[in-house]
Amino acid sequence: MRAALYSGLKVAAVFSVAVLTACGDVAPTRDLEGYSAEEIYKRAEYEISTNDFDTAAHHFGEIERLYPYSSWAKRALIMEAFSYHRDRDYEPARLAAQRFIDFYPTDADAAYAHYLLALSYYDQIDDVGRDQGLTFQALQALRVVIEQFPESEYARSAILKFDLAFDHLAAKEMEIGRYYLKRKHYTAATNRFRVVVEQFQTTQHTAEALHRLVESYLALGLTEEAQTAGAILGHNYKSTQWYADSYALLTGQGLEVKSLGNNWLSAVYRQMVRGEWL
Repeated sequence: MRAALYSGLKVAAVFSVAVLTACGDVAPTRDLEGYSAEEIYKRAEYEISTNDFDTAAHHFGEIERLYPYSSWAKRALIMEAFSYHRDRDYEPARLAAQRFIDFYPTDADAAYAHYLLALSYYDQIDDVGRDQGLTFQALQALRVVIEQFPESEYARSAILKFDLAFDHLAAKEMEIGRYYLKRKHYTAATNRFRVVVEQFQTTQHTAEALHRLVESYLALGLTEEAQTAGAILGHNYKSTQWYADSYALLTGQGLEVKSLGNNWLSAVYRQMVRGEWL
């Protein structure tokens, strides 16, 4: 898509300068109605070449308004989404990308529109402490790219970003769990660490979550759960410091690192031994 849309960008920019010199400044909205869709499009391309993405987005949007049924309107709409995204104006970027998807769902650039929509959520995931609604929306949008456009040039990038966003959610659960653990709210803490073990086991946070379960369950006096969490940790992450710390905690209280009882962790352990976990 980018090759098709941008291949002549530098040439177009040079041409646009010539057009603007001849026609005067066409930036004000009131003047755009006197120009063709192609002329406005080339002006918008020129604005992109100067990194004036906000003005470019506005001009692309004017093509959609002034020439809604032209072939230029379709091209301008995807470029409007692109320009808003580059300007980090994410809500208008989402709206433009969604309009393109709604109007042209089978177009060759539909994959790129879906990818831009996903990026408009993903690029706002800037720290663990933020509300995770955007992360969930990014995951949903990235999944669409991965599942509906697996052969597109955006699929691989979408997969990488999906994994990072998924890890981000696990990090948020860990942050909350540590908060509760530090304040000795052990039941609330175990609930958060359990989510990581059960739902985010492919992330980098699983080993720590198991260790924190050992800590929390020992504090609650639930030794069988603590021992089983340690056994899972030892089976999968024996070389880590998390296992070393859990082993020291358990053996320090005269407990073995082994699966015991009939609880959710012992079920996880049995699945793991059969090769069905992780």
